[in-house]
Amino acid sequence: MASSTVWQCLVALSFLSSAAYGYGYGQGNGYGNGQLDPMFYEKSCPALGFIVRVSMIKAVLTERRMGASLLRLFFHDCFVQGCDGSILLDDVPASNFTGEKTAFPNVNSVRGFEVIDDIKRNVEYVCPGVVSCADILALAAREGTVLLGGPSWAVPLGRRDSTTASLDGANSDLPGPTLNLTELIQSFANKSLSPRDLTALSGAHTIGFSQCVFFRDHIYNDTNIDPAFTAELQRNCPAPAGSGDTNLTPLDAQTRFVFDNAYYPNLVARRGLLHSDQELFNGAAQDDLVRQYSSNSALFFADFVVAMIKMGNISPLTGSAGEIRRNCRVVNSS
Repeated sequence: MASSTVWQCLVALSFLSSAAYGYGYGQGNGYGNGQLDPMFYEKSCPALGFIVRVSMIKAVLTERRMGASLLRLFFHDCFVQGCDGSILLDDVPASNFTGEKTAFPNVNSVRGFEVIDDIKRNVEYVCPGVVSCADILALAAREGTVLLGGPSWAVPLGRRDSTTASLDGANSDLPGPTLNLTELIQSFANKSLSPRDLTALSGAHTIGFSQCVFFRDHIYNDTNIDPAFTAELQRNCPAPAGSGDTNLTPLDAQTRFVFDNAYYPNLVARRGLLHSDQELFNGAAQDDLVRQYSSNSALFFADFVVAMIKMGNISPLTGSAGEIRRNCRVVNSS
């Protein structure tokens, strides 16, 4: 196949790319059994970083919103069963298999599955049967962040793919846009993430969009919101339920396609799009950190990296657990 030949020809360039961008992938480089390692694929798939980066450049050039979509997809994966690629699995009615895509927080909302499919195909041309879909998603989330101007980090690797999914877990474990601060802190604590991690990870809302259905109550019923901002939002999000539910509004109207710290000054100005966003700056424990991130982008970037690595370490399958899926949408036995 022509595409296979192209990727095989690019393998040599991957070694230069790995050095230039600081990628490292190998197996058994000082990490104990069962632990993730940024060097996990160095010997078994040294082209991995290059392939993911090129694929993500293509995806983001096609649609800049995709960087935010894949970051969100990774978040929604990790909060349900851990970072195991379970969110990528399709429903298979013939075998009574139900995935997570139809859960309320995900249905007609999470996106980017075709990009993961594309990356998986490209990786399989060069390293068949080696790299998990869960790791591809983790790398794609990092690349999407970097390509929109955000920080980079060494992604711990070595996850394997689940053979199960949890619709109930997706409905119960993913923090919703209507949660108050206490509920948000508890939701993140359930995943061993701190209030600081919560506030840093929420900064991912500096990119991406939200549907009207997720912020309608905030702009019509909450009082901790700038009135001019409310009027602006209501033009694209009618009050009646079912009217304009899927209309999109940027989470950060100032720099919607740039990963920066503009999300936090928005909160200070009472211009958080979601109720859960504004809860981070509402006269409570996280106000001071929001102010710090507002004036110090380097601090935000540093904390975001720490929190992303911690989130990526939520209950991974390693060793002989799970499998390396051939197709990210179905388990190998399908």
